[in-house]
Amino acid sequence: MDILFFKIAFLAYFLSTIGYIASILVRRVVIAKTSTWILFSAFAIHTIYITFRWVETGYNPVTNLHESLSFIAWVISGSYLAFQMKTKTRILGSFVSPLAFMLMIVASAGLGKVVSIPVILQGWWVAIHTILSLAGESLFALACMAGIMYLIQDNLIKKKKSYRFSRLLPPLGDLDRINHICVLWGFPLLTLGIIAGSIWARTVWGSRWQCDPKQVCTVISWFLYAFLLHQRLAIGWKGKKAAVLSIFAFVILLFAVVGVETFFVTMHSF
Repeated sequence: MDILFFKIAFLAYFLSTIGYIASILVRRVVIAKTSTWILFSAFAIHTIYITFRWVETGYNPVTNLHESLSFIAWVISGSYLAFQMKTKTRILGSFVSPLAFMLMIVASAGLGKVVSIPVILQGWWVAIHTILSLAGESLFALACMAGIMYLIQDNLIKKKKSYRFSRLLPPLGDLDRINHICVLWGFPLLTLGIIAGSIWARTVWGSRWQCDPKQVCTVISWFLYAFLLHQRLAIGWKGKKAAVLSIFAFVILLFAVVGVETFFVTMHSF
């Protein structure tokens, strides 16, 4: 049953992606609105899939690549839809929907496979660690996309070029607000995820800190996000500076998640 829900959600993400792309090409708001509703349907069905999988397997639904990518797509889509209700950022769906769809494509490779869960990946601490960390990373991904769009829009406005394309993008204020709120919510989630992971590491490795490359890169990105929040809340940073730093911090975080194992030996390979 859960596989059927995944396939339906997969199809809905695909249709939403096609719709958003078409809305840009033909510049029709009604197509973008329809695509948003399709994306909402995909999110709702995806929620049912994750719930079914959690109940049927009996363990937290983010213990392998398939589940993790599926979960990230779900969080990114849900976060975007929440912002869409408050701000005029429908064009952001042209970034979010294709990203969610690509994550679902890769995740589909592991669909239906029964994976034995190692003892070290069982228990509540690892569940809390993975769910909170991935949720925080997903919000940072959305902040990064908002930052990229901010830089594009800011450049178009300053150069007074491509006015038609500039009108399609959300206002700078909305993009800056999305960037800020995503970092504001993503930071405590990642922080709590790191704390839960350190407690879990103490049990598994006998120490909370191993100076592992993945841990080091994650902590570096954590400090960058902490600095960004400090500058926003205490100094009043807005706009371009915040956008650039959020993008840079996410690149390092992305390297920690998917790039470290390519170049370094890491104990955190799961």
